[in-house]
Amino acid sequence: MSEEQQPVFAIEKIYVKDLSLEIPHAPQIFLERESPQIDIQLHTEGKPVADNIYEAILTVTVTAKLTEKTLFLVEVAQAGIFQIQNVPAADVEPILGITCPNILFPYARETVSDVITRAGFLPVILSPMSFEALYQQRQQAQAEQEQEHQTH
Repeated sequence: MSEEQQPVFAIEKIYVKDLSLEIPHAPQIFLERESPQIDIQLHTEGKPVADNIYEAILTVTVTAKLTEKTLFLVEVAQAGIFQIQNVPAADVEPILGITCPNILFPYARETVSDVITRAGFLPVILSPMSFEALYQQRQQAQAEQEQEHQTH
């Protein structure tokens, strides 16, 4: 194979695209001694930005609550620009949905932990995630949705 035909996958840039922190009940919330309920939501997306250049975004939302009262809400959109070249078109979406989020996740984990600590709370360490399983669940949900639309 010539060099031009070799598949190319390269990280061009990794950055925080968006970051927000809310502590709606500060300073009173810092007097609470109970452990909060932590809810973690993940969302991934990928899109082309130029020829063979793609942006992948992993959004992590961490919400801590005591009963109905929100201690804090942190949302991080960790992004990356990736070069993907000489790859079959059918493989680009899985790369953006699995490979890129796997690369972005450690950066998002560090940002979440750092922001929560700087906000005055104990750090929240995100557990490892299977982006392959999340991708497959999303594909299955889309297929079911499409099938439902066809039957109606």
